[in-house]
Amino acid sequence: MKTVSLGKTGLNVSKMCFGTLTVGPLQANLPIPEGGAVIASAIRQGICFFDTAELYQTYPYLLEGMKQSGKQDIVISSKTYAYTRELAEKAVEEARQALDRDYIDIFMLHEQESIFTLKGHMEALSYLYDCKAKGIIKAVGASMHHIAAVYGAAELGLDVIHPMLNLTGLGIVDGSRTEMETAIQKAHENGIGVFSMKALGGGNLLQKAKDCLDYITALPYIDSVALGCKNTEEVTANVKYFETGEMLKIKLTDKKLHIEDYCDGCGQCVKRCGQHALELKNGQAHCDSDRCVLCGYCSGVCHLFAIKVV
Repeated sequence: MKTVSLGKTGLNVSKMCFGTLTVGPLQANLPIPEGGAVIASAIRQGICFFDTAELYQTYPYLLEGMKQSGKQDIVISSKTYAYTRELAEKAVEEARQALDRDYIDIFMLHEQESIFTLKGHMEALSYLYDCKAKGIIKAVGASMHHIAAVYGAAELGLDVIHPMLNLTGLGIVDGSRTEMETAIQKAHENGIGVFSMKALGGGNLLQKAKDCLDYITALPYIDSVALGCKNTEEVTANVKYFETGEMLKIKLTDKKLHIEDYCDGCGQCVKRCGQHALELKNGQAHCDSDRCVLCGYCSGVCHLFAIKVV
C-alpha cells in the first residue's frame, strides 16, 4: 500500500490507517487471538498505521497482531483523556508496557472541543511534549469532532490532528462539512499531519461506501484515512480500494447502537455522548440514530454493560 508523509512529523504512514476500536470491547469485542489475526492480516497486506486509545482497551489486540504477523515496525497512534501530568504519565507508560515498546509514535489528547479545552489540558500536553523531547513519543496531537478544536490545534502548533470528516458531515458537532474542510486545510498548510476519522460515519454510511471513500481520498490535505475492520474480509476489501480504487463486493452488515431493556436510566451514557445522540425517556436511555456515529464510547461508562454496537 502507498505510504505518505504525515505532515512534518517525519513519520511515513500507509494511506489507510487501521482503527482498532472496531475489534475491541466497545464494539465487536472479538477474542484477542481473533482480533489479533485481523490486525495481522492488515499488517501483511501493507497497512503500517494503527490508531488506538487508552479508552479502547485494544493494546492487547495490537500486540497480538504484531506477534502473529512477525512485524513490529508499525506506526501506532494512541489517545488519552488525561488533563494532568500524572494522568498523562500513567497513560503513556500503560501504552508502552502493554505494547512492549520503548516509544509510542503518536500520542494525542482525546476528543478535544476547542482552544479552551486544549488549554485546559495543557499540563498533560506539556508532559507529552516532554516525552517527545526524550524520544518516548515522536509526535503530539489531538483528536476532535469539533471544528473549533482543529483551529485550536493549529493555533497551538500541534504535530498531528485526527478530525471527524465524511461525505455527509455526519458527527461534526459545531458546523458543516465545508467548514470542517476549511479548518483542516488550514492546519495542513501549517505542516500539521492529518489522519481523518469516521469516513464511513461509524458504519452509518456503508451503503454508499465507495462514494464516501472517493470523497475522502481525493482531499489533498488528508494524509491518511482511519477505517475500522472487524474481520479479514473487510481488511482485504479496504486494502483493495486503497490500492486500486475498486470496491470488492462483500456482505455489508449495518451497525446500530443497541440498548438492553435492563437499562436503569442512570444517565451516565447521556453525559458521555459528545454527539448528543442519547437521552432519557421513561427512565431508560434512547438513541437518536441520526446523530449517533456508532463510536461505542457510551458503552464504556455503562455500569450494567447494557449498551453495545451490534
